[in-house]
Formats: sequence, C-alpha cells, structure tokens
Amino acid sequence: MILACQNITKAYGENVILKDVSFNIEKNDKCAIVGVNGAGKTTLLRIIMGIESADSGNVSLSKFIRLGYLSQTQDTELDNTIYGAMKDAKKYIPEMEQRIRELEKEMENKSGDELESIMETYNRLTTNFERENGYAYESEIAGVINGLGFTEEDYDRSIATLSGGQKMRVALGKLLLSHPDIIILDEPTNHLDMNSIKWLEGFLASYNGAVIVVSHDRYFIDKISNKILEIDQTKASIYNGSYSYYREERAKKRRAELQAYMKQQAEIQHQEEVITKLKQFNREKSIKRAESREKKLDKIERIEKPIELNNEMRLKLEPVCESGNDVLLVENLAKSYDDNKLFENLNMDIKRGEHVALIGGNGTGKTTILKLINRSIPKDEGTISLGTKVRIGYFDQEHHDLNVNKTIFEEMSDSFPDMNNTRIRNVLAAFLFTGDDVFKTISDLSGGERGRVSLAKLMLSPANFLILDEPTNHLDIPSKEILEDALKDYTGTILYVSHDRYFINKTATRIIELREKVLTNYIGNFDYYEEKRDDIFSVQHPDLMSMADVSSDKTDNVKESRLTYEQQKAENARQRKLSNRIRNLEKSISETEEELQEIEKAINDPANGTNMELLMELSKKKEEADQRLLEYYSEWDELQE
Repeated sequence: MILACQNITKAYGENVILKDVSFNIEKNDKCAIVGVNGAGKTTLLRIIMGIESADSGNVSLSKFIRLGYLSQTQDTELDNTIYGAMKDAKKYIPEMEQRIRELEKEMENKSGDELESIMETYNRLTTNFERENGYAYESEIAGVINGLGFTEEDYDRSIATLSGGQKMRVALGKLLLSHPDIIILDEPTNHLDMNSIKWLEGFLASYNGAVIVVSHDRYFIDKISNKILEIDQTKASIYNGSYSYYREERAKKRRAELQAYMKQQAEIQHQEEVITKLKQFNREKSIKRAESREKKLDKIERIEKPIELNNEMRLKLEPVCESGNDVLLVENLAKSYDDNKLFENLNMDIKRGEHVALIGGNGTGKTTILKLINRSIPKDEGTISLGTKVRIGYFDQEHHDLNVNKTIFEEMSDSFPDMNNTRIRNVLAAFLFTGDDVFKTISDLSGGERGRVSLAKLMLSPANFLILDEPTNHLDIPSKEILEDALKDYTGTILYVSHDRYFINKTATRIIELREKVLTNYIGNFDYYEEKRDDIFSVQHPDLMSMADVSSDKTDNVKESRLTYEQQKAENARQRKLSNRIRNLEKSISETEEELQEIEKAINDPANGTNMELLMELSKKKEEADQRLLEYYSEWDELQE
C-alpha cells in the first residue's frame, strides 16, 4: 500500500461533498474515480495533493512516494518550446550523466579507500542512470511528444503560440516523463484526439506505478482500470475490476438495495397495520402490545430509498414524420480555409434509420462537414442533397442556438410558441430542470446544462434527421447513458461527431472515418472499427496504403511515399529509437575497448608479474569485458541490419 485515504469528509458550508471516504492504492493500481458532476471527484484529488484540506480524516503516503498531478487548469511556462518543456522533465538525466563522467575522471587519479568510495557512488549512479532509461531518454521524449499528437515540426514551436488544449497536452507529457510513483489525472482525455487517447491508454496500462484518474471517458477507463472508486451521494464504494465489471456489479448492488428497501417498507407497512388494529381493540393488553410493537418499529434502522439516476431523466426521441429512404447524398464535396485544404471529392450517402458516427483526428474537418450539411457555412465544391420529407435537427457543440440573455423557460417557450407551459415544463423536467431551475439565465449555465437545454429543444423539434456535434461533451456518465438509451431507440436517422468511443460503441450502426482527407465506411460499432480499421481502409483506398509487394530494390523514399500518416509517425519514432540505441552501443563499444586496453596493459606490466591475486582479478575483469564487448557488437550488427 502506497496511499491510504481514511474517513475523508469535506463540506462547503452546509453542503456535504464527501463523507467518511476511505480507500487504499497499491503500487500498480490503476484506479478510476467516477460519479455525477459535482459529486466531489476533483475535490478528492485536490485533498490527496494537499491543495485543499479535509474537514476530517487523513491522507497517508508511504515514504519517498512522488505524486504527479494534472489538473483541469494547468500553468505552463510560455517562454519555452514544446521539446524544451518536455526535456525539462528529464533534466536530471543529463545532470546525472555529467556527474558520471566527472566520477570517471576522478577515478583515474585515486586509489585505495578513496577509489573504492568513488566507485561505489559511480556504480549507484550508473545503475540509476540505466533504470531511468538514461541512454534512450531523448527517444522517450520523442515518443511521448508524438504520442500526444505533436509532430517533429512542432518540436521548436513556442508554448506561447499554442492553444489551451495543446498547452494541456504539453503539461500531460511533462508529467508522464517525470515518472512519479502515482500519476493523478483529472479529465486527461479532454484535449486529445482518438489516436492520442489510444496511445495514452497503452502508456498508462503498462505504467510501472499507480494511476488515479477522474474521467467521463468510459472506454478509456475500461481499458486502463483495475479498480473503480464510485462517489455517490457523498459516500464511496470500491469495485475491484474494470468499468464494465463496475457497471454490472453496480446494477446488481442497486437492485439488491432496492429489494432490501422494498422488503423493509412492506414490513413497516405490515407492522403499522397490526399496530392500528391492536389500538382499535381498545383493550389494555392490545394497547400494550401495540406500544411494544411501536417501540420495536422505532428502533429499526431505516433504509434510505436508493436513487436510480436513470429514472430521473427519461428521454424519448421520436420523429414527427418519416422521411424517404434516401436521407442524404453528398457528392464531390470540397472545403478549404485559405491555404488549408481540409478535403475534396468527398462522397457520402445515408439511408433512413441509420445511426452514423463521423470520426477522425482533430482538425480534419468533421465539424465542418456537419456545418456544410446543415448549410451553416458555404461549400467550395460538390453537391449536398436531402431526401424527401427530411427535416434536420442540429445540435451545435458551441450551443449557438441558445440566446444567452434568456431564461431556460423563455428559450423553450419562444422557440415553440404553440406549446403550452405544462408541456414545456414536463420536457424540461425530463432534462433535470425542475422548479425554479427553469428560470435560470442561459448565460449562468454550465456547459453540461447548456447541452441539456439544446437537447431538450431538439427533442421538441419536428426533426427526423438529427445532426449532432459532440452531444456528450460536458455530460456526466449517468446523463450520457440516458442519452445513449434514447438514441439507440430513435427510429429516425442520426449523423454525429463524437470522441466518446463508449458512446459510439453503444449508438452507431455505421462508422465513417475521415482520414488522409478521404472517407472510409465501416458497417458496425466502434469495436468493429478498431478490429478492421486498417484492413478496410486498405481495401477502399489501396493507393493510400504502403505497397506490401514493392520490390526490394526500390528506394526507401518510394516506400515512405506509400506510407500513411500514422505509419510514418510510427516508422519515424522507430528509426529515432534505433539511431539512439546504435549511438549508445557505439559509445559502449568504445568505452569497453578502452577498458580492455587498460586491463591488458596492467596484465602485461612486469610490476604485477608476481601478484597472482591481482592477475586473477584482472583476468576475470578481462573475461567479463570481452563478453560485454561481444554482446555489444552482436546487438550493433543486428540493429545495423
């Protein structure tokens, strides 16, 4: 156990956020903290980090345990480059290497106890240097930078010129490179595209240390976690397993709690009926029995009614009228912004009832495609045709359809003037806006609340073709699950952009990927896409894939021109790693050869001719150095090959 939280309680005024929260973290635990928005997840992380203090309880850390924390708002030095900032996280390695070189020089002129002391320090430092991947740390830096979605061209970019999301990625990279014993991450996937999230999953799953993460990305936490900490109504529950395991066990637990509650309520009702009858007899004995039963009833520890969040927010999305079978046809679509050509000659068709997820890397033009179909922006070339009786309902991730100066109720009633107040209130209640909540001004709402208002408007619209841009952004997990259920049952047509792979997996019947400025169709959910991603891409776009049958006498440049962007990144990273290892091997070979020369010189020194003990020791060192040299040459030869 390297971290223990014991009976953590935290309140803001009368609002209790956490109550008697206790859990332990072992050395290689990967723990995800889940719960609704406002449950206290971030507060718990801040208490662990010592940024906030608990009202009661304590946090215990084992000796020498280092914590690394990525908050949702991160300060990043602006006077540095991306590579420079990442290298700062590893600055102790070149410092360690410099000290090793200094010790090597010191050993040349020392002997006896002094030499032994220096050698002890030297051995400790070299062991630590190797453990910290000192010979290949630059390759590690490059791997993290590329994994987080930056390219080699970005290495020298000033951090001051980066967007907020890019700065967060730099902060995440620095944290990962610092190798803390416990990595603590608050919503780390918010600013990453799918490729970067997938890379981060692999990094964290294999990380030699503990990870604590708060995330709404269920696919992400399902891949990395072996422990789930659920915070529900101030209390914490531990589930030892993945997110999928947690969902099943939580459902069983909720059913058991509900059954226990219903059973107790039935027993209470029965006892109250018996007490009432005994009192009605109006006899001394019956009244005493009634009083005795009342005392027993008063001592019963009442089970609180379990709150099932999914029952609080029910979405029923149904198209008012049915469209024709052909819903959308896109032909030869092109769009550029100044010199940036997003895509050209794109073709797409969608049929009635399809639920299509449009996915791709950040900046590839997914949202632009949705806006073009909705005619929010003009196209450069191509045609966009809607089928008969098709009515679009558009969900904008920026919520431009909302008037920030209006209240929620005004926004709804002005958008649907023919609808009575009772109907509007019922719809808003389905989206968790009850009582005086409906009179909140839009400008005062959080991103998630604005999203729910936009979804409520969409529900009341006469649309039968829903176009959704990141509909799950800012929604907590229960709200996402409710929206998933609504969209799964929707009989109309849906086209949406989302980075939420769990959401895509649950709701998509077809996936269209925008990669290399072309569209690729996958008939299935996200798991199917993951399995068939490159196979189907190569079939639909053979000219963009590397040629497996290129003859061996072709140049590397011809091969590289056939590589996709992802393959080029992987190949470049592999080549850099190879080059670094070859350089390190050459350095080791040179040092070992020098060491052998010194040993042989000592063996051949006439002054040592009669010192059998020294000669045996030198002979053993020579044998070990020869073996090392042989291994170095063997690996060097293999890598050169």
